[in-house]
Amino acid sequence: MSTDRAGSGDRAEGYTPAITAAPQPFCRAPSPCAGTGRAEVPTSGKAASDARRDATARGARGRPTIKDVAAVAGVGFKTVSRVVNGEPGVKEETAERVRKAIDQLGFRRNDGARMLRQGRQTGSVGLILEDVSDPFYSLLNRAVEEVARAHGALLFTGSSAEDPARERELAMAFCSRRVDGLIVVPTAADHGYLAPEVAAGTPVVCVDRPVSGLAVDTVVCDNAGGARTAVEHLLRQGHRRIGYLGDAEDIFTAAERLRGYRATMAGAGSPVPDSWVSMGTPDPVRLRLALERMLSGRWPVTALMCGNNRTTVFVLRELAALARHPALVGFDDFELADLLAVPVTVVAQDPALMGRTAAELLFRRLAGDRGAPQRIELPTRLLPRGSGELPLQAPTAAHP
Repeated sequence: MSTDRAGSGDRAEGYTPAITAAPQPFCRAPSPCAGTGRAEVPTSGKAASDARRDATARGARGRPTIKDVAAVAGVGFKTVSRVVNGEPGVKEETAERVRKAIDQLGFRRNDGARMLRQGRQTGSVGLILEDVSDPFYSLLNRAVEEVARAHGALLFTGSSAEDPARERELAMAFCSRRVDGLIVVPTAADHGYLAPEVAAGTPVVCVDRPVSGLAVDTVVCDNAGGARTAVEHLLRQGHRRIGYLGDAEDIFTAAERLRGYRATMAGAGSPVPDSWVSMGTPDPVRLRLALERMLSGRWPVTALMCGNNRTTVFVLRELAALARHPALVGFDDFELADLLAVPVTVVAQDPALMGRTAAELLFRRLAGDRGAPQRIELPTRLLPRGSGELPLQAPTAAHP
C-alpha cells in the first residue's frame, strides 16, 4: 500500500483518481488548462450532460470516484474536495449541488488512503484472540473495542484458534493493512516475525500471555496466585485429595495455574499422584477418562480444580449423572454459574479490565510514550457460591 503524499493542489485529499492529461473536449479553447496537465469538468452544454451521464453509469457499475461526483455536480475536483473535507470557499448553492451528487452516487471518502498519503495513522488497530466465541475473549474484545472507539479508531479482530501459523497470518494481514498497533493473545512460541514491525514503529501489546524474545508491553493475570487461592479454599473445607484438570501445559496460563496448584498442595503436605492431574486440550474423551480415573481407585479425589471455564462446564455435565459430587472450584467465571442447582465457586479474572488495560497501553504508545515495556499483572478474586464449599462426605484415608 503506497504512502506517497498527494502532489497536486487540485487532487482531493484521500482519493487516488487524478487525470494528468485532460481530454480535449473538457478544455474549451482558449483554456487555461491547455498544457497544464490539469483536468477541467464542463459545467454546461452537451459535454456536461454527457459527463454526468457517464459518471452516473460508472457509479452504478462500481465504487464512484471524486471524478464522478465532479462530473455529476458540474464542478471541478477541488470544489468537491473542499465540500467533502468541510473547507471554506464554496458557495452554498454549489456545495448543495455537490452533496446531492454524492448522495446520488453513494460516494464515500477514502480516509485510509488520505491519511497514509499525509503520513498520518490509519485510525485502526488489530486484535488477535484465541477464540472470539469464548465468553472470556468476547468480553476482552468488547473492552478493547470501547477504548478504540473512544480514541476514534476502528478495531479489526481475528481468532488464531491456538494455531501459530494462523496467528502469524492474521498479524501480517493486519500489518499489511497498516494498522496503527496490535494487541495479541500469543499462541506461537517464536514471535520474531513481529520484530520488524516493532522496529518500524508499530506498537504491540501482549495480553493474557507473555511472549519471549520480544520487548513489548504485557498484561496478564495472577494465574499461579489464583490457583493457590482455589486450592487453599478447598483445603480449608477439609479436602486433601484434590484433583486438577487443566489445559495444554505449553500454554502459559495453564502452566502457571498448574504451578500454583502443585506448590500449594506441597505446602500443605499433600503429595500429588500422577493420576490426580490431567493436562491437555479440552477434549471430551480425555476429560471423561481423567475424571473417571480421579474419582475411582483406592484414593479417589474428594475435590476438583478445573483450569478454565470450558473444562469446568464439561466436568459439571459429567458430574450431573453421579450420585455423589466432589467439591469443585473452576478457574474463570462463566454465564449462569451462579444459577445452577449447586452454584459454582470460581476464581474469576476480569477480562474486561484486561482488555481495557491492554488497549490503554497501546494508545499511550501511539500517543508517543517511549518508556520501557511494562508488565502488568492483574489480580483474581474468589467467588464462593456453593460447589467449592461442599464438605468431606466421609473420613479421608491417608495416601502415599
